[in-house]
Amino acid sequence: MLNKWNKWLQRMMPILTPLSLVIGVVLEEWLIPFLFLVPWMFAFMTFAGSLSMNFDGFKHFKKYTTVIVVTIAFLHIIMPIWAYIVAEVLFNDPLYTIGFVLAVAVPTGVTSFIWVSVTKGNMVLCLSIILIDTVLSPFIMPALIHVVAGNSIDVQVGAMMKDLMWMIVLPSILGVFVHEYAHPRVTATLSTTFAPFSKISLFLIVMINSSAIAPYVETITWELMKIIVAVLFVAISGYFFCYVVGRMLWKEPATVITFVFTGGMRNISAGVVLATTYFSGKVVMPVVFGMLFQQILASQFHRILMKKYVKEAEGT
Repeated sequence: MLNKWNKWLQRMMPILTPLSLVIGVVLEEWLIPFLFLVPWMFAFMTFAGSLSMNFDGFKHFKKYTTVIVVTIAFLHIIMPIWAYIVAEVLFNDPLYTIGFVLAVAVPTGVTSFIWVSVTKGNMVLCLSIILIDTVLSPFIMPALIHVVAGNSIDVQVGAMMKDLMWMIVLPSILGVFVHEYAHPRVTATLSTTFAPFSKISLFLIVMINSSAIAPYVETITWELMKIIVAVLFVAISGYFFCYVVGRMLWKEPATVITFVFTGGMRNISAGVVLATTYFSGKVVMPVVFGMLFQQILASQFHRILMKKYVKEAEGT
């Protein structure tokens, strides 16, 4: 029963995510009091998603050093610079710029391993990237935001690092420990049980955090539409850059596929939590809107890569 619910929720994510955003805006007054629950729900999501990982991710660093380093550099150097340029060109507002950078500076999405798996990518490499990037995120993200914000905003670097440790690193390590040392049947049962509730938590996080941007989106304006289009453009271009760079650097289809999804997807809900906690609604908007396109774009690039690489591998 839970497995059926999980599959249905997975299939409905492109619909339920924007619907959650709309509900959050409409029920603003009802949902704002529940903001304190968001970090707890996110920690639960991270733990549930980490049950498939193990410490082999660190062991495989030597084998895949180049790919992992390039991926992390793409995630936390190339894409933040690109997002900064796009935001500066299109908007004359440092808060929007911080929001765009924050949206791409978060660590790679834990759910990227799902798309890497179904697209026949390198699962060992994927899990290594996720684990290593997750551990580095409390140090990389606050530093990036501090550099972008400059003196315009007082960035609470220490508090942000603490929240990232609590929401991402510690639950991930706990999930890895369970995977490593618990009986496989226990891990499998926990994964199956938690999977649908993890997705429900995601929708609730979007819903509750969307209440924080309600004053900015209750009226549809050209500026709002421009933000949404710009967020979509940055997200699509990120996947495109991954594909082009991957094709240039590696011949193995599995490596390119892994690079595309780990470089293209983000743990965007972590960015939403941080934006809501430490910044104003203008910073939150680009991050929240990034959630609308994540699963849709992943499914589209899955189709593109399947046509391109799987057929090549089969010699058709």
